[in-house]
Amino acid sequence: MSSAPPSPPDRRGLHKAFAASLSGTSLEWYDFAVYSSAAALVFGDLFFPGSEPLTGTLQAFATYAVGYVARPLGGIFFGRLGDVIGRKRVLVATLLLIGVATFCIGLLPTHAQAGALAPTLLVVLRFAQGVGVGGEWGGAVLLSSEFSEAGQRGFWASAAQVGPPLGTLLANGVLAVLAGALSEDAFLSWGWRVAFLLSAVLVAFGLLIRSRLEETPVFRELEARGDRPTAPVSEVLRTQTRPLVAAILARVGPDVLYAMFAVFVLTYATKELGMSRGEAVTAVLVGSALQVVMIPWSGWLSDRYGRRTVYAIGAVGGAVWSVVFFAMASSLATVLPGVVIGLVFHSLMYGPQAAFVSEQFTARLRYTGSSLAYTFAGVIGGALAPLAFTYFLAKAGTGYVIAAYIIVACSITLVGLRLGRAVREESLAVSPA
Repeated sequence: MSSAPPSPPDRRGLHKAFAASLSGTSLEWYDFAVYSSAAALVFGDLFFPGSEPLTGTLQAFATYAVGYVARPLGGIFFGRLGDVIGRKRVLVATLLLIGVATFCIGLLPTHAQAGALAPTLLVVLRFAQGVGVGGEWGGAVLLSSEFSEAGQRGFWASAAQVGPPLGTLLANGVLAVLAGALSEDAFLSWGWRVAFLLSAVLVAFGLLIRSRLEETPVFRELEARGDRPTAPVSEVLRTQTRPLVAAILARVGPDVLYAMFAVFVLTYATKELGMSRGEAVTAVLVGSALQVVMIPWSGWLSDRYGRRTVYAIGAVGGAVWSVVFFAMASSLATVLPGVVIGLVFHSLMYGPQAAFVSEQFTARLRYTGSSLAYTFAGVIGGALAPLAFTYFLAKAGTGYVIAAYIIVACSITLVGLRLGRAVREESLAVSPA
């Protein structure tokens, strides 16, 4: 893992990989984010009616969590394939799976039309989304990181990390336009479906880009040497235990912070602070737009000052800011800067994350290791957080309990950073035989 690259960096291949990683991940996260926003804004009424407002939202977030619970299955299945048959082929499959599932959600009957069948189908399709996303992240990260030079990997690998805010920006933007252009009755009746059906066009564009992509030089070398693993999952668990634990723990804080400032804040702002849906979505849109710049900048900072340093600043800042946010949040004038600053701290963790995680694993097990770390951390962090936030708010009636939850999550991230390896100046190329 510490050897020099076998050949000079392929700049053309790097730029193509960056574009494929960025565009494909953005499109997949559009699909995932449009569900997240709909779960916060409309799914409680449409698929879980007849409950108290927060109870309906809790049930909607339970289906949101299913997408995270399904991710480890996707990470195991597609991660293994990525180390055996290659990064490119797997990423085409994951994009197609998520796109089809999202399009079908837009066609679902509601509870009023189909009774219990409606939320059941919603859970099944959400599960399929999660399986696809579970296999997506590890490969998207490796596309750009395995083409890049060691001293610039934080910046180039951040392409996959820009995907979530871009997807969130696009998803919330579409929902905001629909909500603003339609009456509330029309939006609840059919308007929300448009955002899901649009995924067909977006995924077709992503498939076109990925189908023209070259395989990474690292996998080509593994393939030429016949050094592909036959049982990568068990091999990772047996030989890469500390890197896997470090990567999982390091990812918990960012997932929880994102769940707060990009997902749950929509519920908190509308149901607790009395803000309109449009105002709540606007705050997330502004924060996500800033993240498009902040994430690659944070990746670049990690190339200069170290992954763990930049990452830790984000973790500490996010923990402290969560307390400040609940003390100040009262209207759009305070929620907007609160969300923006919260997502800035998230960016300081999320920007270096792709390079940090991929650097923990050897070349022949990198797709599997990265995917397992990403997906298992998602269950611990992202899946539980909105459910926990909703429950704590309903029971305690205060956001400070939520802030305490975020502080614990960010502390777990600091432990993961301490366990992880700092190897930003080393090549990701295949080690000598």
